[in-house]
Formats: sequence, C-alpha cells, structure tokens
Amino acid sequence: MKTDAPRPRRVTKRREETRQRLLDAAGEVFAEEGFGRSTVEQVCERAGFTRGAFYSNFTSLDELFLAMWERQSALMLDSIRASLADSATRPTLMTVDTAVERVLAAIPVDDTWYRITAEFTAHALRNPALKRVMAAREDAILHTILPIVEDALAAVGRRVADRNALGRALVALHDGTTVQILMEPENEAVRQARQRLFVTVVSSYSSTDTNRR
Repeated sequence: MKTDAPRPRRVTKRREETRQRLLDAAGEVFAEEGFGRSTVEQVCERAGFTRGAFYSNFTSLDELFLAMWERQSALMLDSIRASLADSATRPTLMTVDTAVERVLAAIPVDDTWYRITAEFTAHALRNPALKRVMAAREDAILHTILPIVEDALAAVGRRVADRNALGRALVALHDGTTVQILMEPENEAVRQARQRLFVTVVSSYSSTDTNRR
C-alpha cells in the first residue's frame, strides 16, 4: 500500500510569534549577561516561555543566535536595497560618494549588536564546526550584498573587476571602522574618515565602464 511522504511541519503564526519573542528575549539577555554566561533558562524567563517552548524552536543557544543573525542580516539587506532603490531609475542623483553615504546610513553601528556578535565570534573560534557554519553564512550574505553594490556602481558608470576582492575589502573596512566609531561615538571626524575610506576602497576596486553609453 502506498503511503504519503511526511510533510514538512507548517510554521504557524503562533509558532512564528513564539520564535520572534525568543529571539527578542535572547538579544536582551546576551547583551546584559554576555553570550558565554547566558542560559536557556534566562532566555525562557525573559520571553515568558518554558524550556519546552524553547526546544520546540531551537536545539541550542548557538542555533538561536544564528537565527538572530539571519534576521538582522535580512533587515540590513532590506535597508541597503531601499537606500539604493532609485540608483537605476534616477542615476543622475547618484555618485560614488552618495551611494556610500546611503549604504553606511543603512548599516547602523550598534554597540549592543556588536558586543553580542563579537562574543559569539570568540565562542565560534573555539568550535571548528560552528566556525565553518559562520564562515559559510557570512559568504552567503556577502554574495547577496555584492550584486546590489555592483548595480549601484553600474548606475554611476563604474564596473567591478573582482567582486570577491571588493567584498572582502569592504568587510574588513566595516569591521575595523565600526570599532573606531564605538570607541569614539561622539567624534564626527571618525565617521567622516570612515566614509572617505569607503569611497576610496570602492573607487579603487572599480573602474569607469568604457562600454557605457
């Protein structure tokens, strides 16, 4: 007798709301206690759920953090897309400087999120399997962002020869200047220097598109 294959469990509205509350609670707990000192019990207490609710959604705090990271990355990507939405339809309004300014404005430097991710990164460096997972997800995010950046540059008549090199340069620059801003949050000169550095890097890794008419 033929039997039907098991169907994937449907994500109900209630289940999704539970996940979001757990993610929100985890962000608060991680920020206050530090990832390494946080527990499932603390997250559940903050969210108002039992351990059963936690383990019906996540297998561990590691998996929960990765879900937080994906959510944060999706929000960032949406903000970047929105900031550059008119680059193709109204290219006369866009230059490399304005494109960089818009993208940086769409990626806020957040002290709380930086501390959470820095602590989790240190945790992942001690776990080879988790380190590989993080590296793969970072690559996936980068490969999503780069086409958006390339389209914005194309709108101002520039092309990228090596997208991977540009991507790694932008990540390194973002990480380094984020620390500088967090150390001197009131220093406007640091923010301006950050923007100039991004313009320099983007200009250095792109060139005028001679085929553009």
